Amino acid sequence: MTICRSCSTRCRCSTTTHPRRPLAASVHTSSVPRIPRTFLALGSAMMAFIDPRRGGKNYRGFTLINLRDAMLGSCEGRRILKDRPRVNTNTLNMEKLRSLPDNTFGKAYTRWLEACKINPIQGSRSVHYIDDPELAYVMQRYRETHDLYHALFALKVSAMPELVLKAFEFANLGFPMAALALGASINIKPPQRERLWREFVPWAVKCGSSARCLITVYWEERWEQDMD
Repeated sequence: MTICRSCSTRCRCSTTTHPRRPLAASVHTSSVPRIPRTFLALGSAMMAFIDPRRGGKNYRGFTLINLRDAMLGSCEGRRILKDRPRVNTNTLNMEKLRSLPDNTFGKAYTRWLEACKINPIQGSRSVHYIDDPELAYVMQRYRETHDLYHALFALKVSAMPELVLKAFEFANLGFPMAALALGASINIKPPQRERLWREFVPWAVKCGSSARCLITVYWEERWEQDMD
């Protein structure tokens, strides 16, 4: 047993590339011509501007490759790519998470869901228009763990908290559409917008750029971890 520096935890991970495994049937891939992909990117950019919570989720580019490489360079990340866990209504044991002690991550997640009056992501939601199955899974992983970031930072799903998280995601994960989504700040009230850019965006960028890449965290193993 060794200490993996990239994970800061004890593990038995090999430094060699993990064996490939077919993507779960619910993650669909398909070949899309170059021109339609351009329209998808433009549409995603527009949606990021209109609704930062929805925009940017069809982006492909080099970001997914970089995130996949970050996962391959991390002990936990390699295990995620090997196991391909899912975080959705089909896999979450909400009753068990609610029974966890106060100040655990799992408990914080259920409280966040209740406070925001939303449900976990539906298990039937899938990724389209990404040819490479492994990159499709990386995108699926981002989608399904996005709300965990909300819970981690106690950020609600209204406009301003979502923009703060987008700034963090841009600095931490590198999604260009996350940065573009900040243009939606023109839709919030001037005092909120001024505070967003003066206080929250610098905080989010500083935290995101200095923190470990969150796509490499095996969240399912951290439900019982203390938030402190």
